[in-house]
Amino acid sequence: MGNKVIRFGIVGCGYFGGGFARILHEMAHTKVVAVHGGSGKSAKSVAAEIGCEYVEHLEQLIDRDDVDAVIVASPNHAHKEPVLLAACYGKHVFCEKPVALTLADCQEMIDACKKAGVLFMAGHIMHFIPGMEQVKRWVAEGKIGRPIVWHSERTGWEKPRGEVSWKKMQQLSGGHLFHHIHELDMALSIMGPAHTVYMAADNLAHRGSGYGDEDDVLLMTLRFASGSFGTLQYGSGFRWGEHYIKINGTEGAIKIDFKQSRIELQTEGQKMMRFGLFGEPFDEERREFYRHTDGGVAYGDLKSRLPNFLRHNMTREISYFCDVINGRAIDEEKKPLFDGTAAIRSVATAEAALASSKMRQVTQIRNG
Repeated sequence: MGNKVIRFGIVGCGYFGGGFARILHEMAHTKVVAVHGGSGKSAKSVAAEIGCEYVEHLEQLIDRDDVDAVIVASPNHAHKEPVLLAACYGKHVFCEKPVALTLADCQEMIDACKKAGVLFMAGHIMHFIPGMEQVKRWVAEGKIGRPIVWHSERTGWEKPRGEVSWKKMQQLSGGHLFHHIHELDMALSIMGPAHTVYMAADNLAHRGSGYGDEDDVLLMTLRFASGSFGTLQYGSGFRWGEHYIKINGTEGAIKIDFKQSRIELQTEGQKMMRFGLFGEPFDEERREFYRHTDGGVAYGDLKSRLPNFLRHNMTREISYFCDVINGRAIDEEKKPLFDGTAAIRSVATAEAALASSKMRQVTQIRNG
């Protein structure tokens, strides 16, 4: 595996984009050449901070001989154009989740990168959390037998804001289901593709001044191709917030408790095993984070800095992308992040779930 310096252009310098810029600026064998972003305010601030160029026009960023790869961390609805341009100019692409808000756009973006012969990686960071990697190994090893029921909750309560963020607008973010697509992506990764979905969703408590128009209660039921079931709950309309995943199998069960930052494995006749989700000292920081939030949407500003537990895993994620550019063979369990599978199956399922909620009926899922 080589150690060639990889030169990056970054599209979008908000909470995550700015975070990636700072991480890459400090990593060995990477360089941030230029940044671009919407109104330009945050991008200009990041450029001044790390000493790179600010570029006003998107194509001027991507059409540069000194850019090898592009990170797309713009708002959710604005991923398609920079990804297609990057493919056109032969640049490798790391695209933050959700890759797109429609299956058609997602497929077009992935196909463009494949045709251009450039790497495409979906930014599903949960695949790089050490505890989640352990959970996937346990399931693959048959520790809980055959997985038959998945249940996850990512719920809480949000207060009105003086300025309503794009993250709260359904057309721009895709709502909770797309913006917090991690749990759905992980369900599909561990349980396999889903064939049908039924979702009930509505905006029950967040209407009027200070709120967007996204649904604040989403209740989803999946039928996986294996015949197993999954239920997922999302939203900001829950006064009693939860954030966990439970995987029940024929011979045991696993609980991933994000608030306590730990995973628990329970098997028949065996003592329960407990492990940290992120590893110390990050687990304590994660627990402290949840003492002040229900785990809803994170809002950043020009002064915002990533918590260490998140920064650590973003570093693992982007380092992996860089290693693959430099010739690393992609591990089997990470291949769905690079071949389009993770992006397509999560977007396809989320799109079908939204259609189900509107039609109020069970909906078939088109997985590409």
